[in-house]
Amino acid sequence: MQHYFDNAATSFPKPDVVLDAIAQYHQGCGASPGRGAYSQAVNATETLDRCRELLCTLVNAPSPKHCIFTLNCTDALNLAIRGVASYHEEENNEAHIITTAMDHNSVFRPLSALAPNVAHTIIKADSKTGLVSPAAIREAIRPSTRLIAIAHGSNVTGTVQDIAAISNNCGNIPLLVDAAQTIGHLPIDMQEMGIDLLAFPGHKGLLGPLGTGGLIMKPGMESILHPLRTGGTGSQSDKPIQPTTLPDKYEPGSHNMLGISGLLASVQWILDNSVDALHKKERELCEQFINELALVEGVRIVGPPTTANRCGVFSLSFDACPHGIAKQLEQDFGICARSGLHCAPHAHETMGTDVHGGTLRISFGPFHSNSDIAHLTQAISNCTQRVFV
Repeated sequence: MQHYFDNAATSFPKPDVVLDAIAQYHQGCGASPGRGAYSQAVNATETLDRCRELLCTLVNAPSPKHCIFTLNCTDALNLAIRGVASYHEEENNEAHIITTAMDHNSVFRPLSALAPNVAHTIIKADSKTGLVSPAAIREAIRPSTRLIAIAHGSNVTGTVQDIAAISNNCGNIPLLVDAAQTIGHLPIDMQEMGIDLLAFPGHKGLLGPLGTGGLIMKPGMESILHPLRTGGTGSQSDKPIQPTTLPDKYEPGSHNMLGISGLLASVQWILDNSVDALHKKERELCEQFINELALVEGVRIVGPPTTANRCGVFSLSFDACPHGIAKQLEQDFGICARSGLHCAPHAHETMGTDVHGGTLRISFGPFHSNSDIAHLTQAISNCTQRVFV
């Protein structure tokens, strides 16, 4: 029997309603939204619009038309980073972007590709908790700073940053939040937390299909964010330029409606089950895991040692190679977990785990139970005992 613990990469299993929705769209609709006035095209448009509405409800975003669908979270982060940089390049403005050591390569690689035309500063994080000082972000702001990008939850340590405090230190600089590890797992309120741009994947905590994601903008952000792609939208077809109306400005081409249909169903499932309730259950599982793992020799948790300032993503460091432990866990106990650097080299450098080839990452989902956690910790204990015997 397989025990899946890699929800930080993609969630599994999905709620049954997700597959049902995909099949229903495939068998009963199949049309592309905005591409006709016949009933199937109208139904497709309603599905698309409804998904935007529910996503905005989930994170308290004020305008569904500012919810832009993308290929995934990486695509959304590229749209935000490159879109802002492109706008300021056109305006002949210097551009400087601030990010942190806990961010993912989905942020670092676009920034590296933009260098040297766009400067960027990496704010260090605490080497024990992974937390970033909001004051350090404020001190790094220059007259040319155009964007501040923050990973809400680390995909390495599970560290959850205080976004509201960081936002309060941003001044008038737009704040881009990478919610890859937090949306669907814990409550997010864009307006209360001061988030200007929220990038999200559909296939992780939102429990939707791969190939879905988006960027939710605070109204007004579209004035400083150039689109990355242009093409057909089904609107203003007589004009040679991309429409400036939203969401068409950023959504050329046909949508992944099979994926979005599944995402609509999964977001509705989350709303029906309550993010607060899902978060409460995850915190209880995290507490159980921390308490049980404390009794196991030869392994330590990298990052927050308690349930404070964390989500259900854990990096484990062993006296042995993490890759060997991961292989042993699957072969002997059916546990699927990921070892390595997790596309976040600076986070591992911060925590001092890069020299060991990274860590073993365990990440929880809403269908895990107390018995799953007990099986996991017992399996880890058995693996570490073999190392010492």
